[in-house]
Amino acid sequence: MYRFLIVIEKAEGNYSAYSPDLPGCVATGKTRQQVTRNMHQAIELHVHGLLEDRLPVPKSHAFAEYVAVM
Repeated sequence: MYRFLIVIEKAEGNYSAYSPDLPGCVATGKTRQQVTRNMHQAIELHVHGLLEDRLPVPKSHAFAEYVAVM
């Protein structure tokens, strides 16, 4: 099993997502749920493509944290 952080951003009329550990692997969707689902599928295809081409699957090094500022 592979786990990758995804970053979801709100755009003007939709949402977009990417994974810092998988450059070029992106997705969009009208809702957060849709972009999450689409990104899951994009990562699956990306990883399967790497495996089929006998290329290494990158290890996940990214993490996220919120910082509160007053």
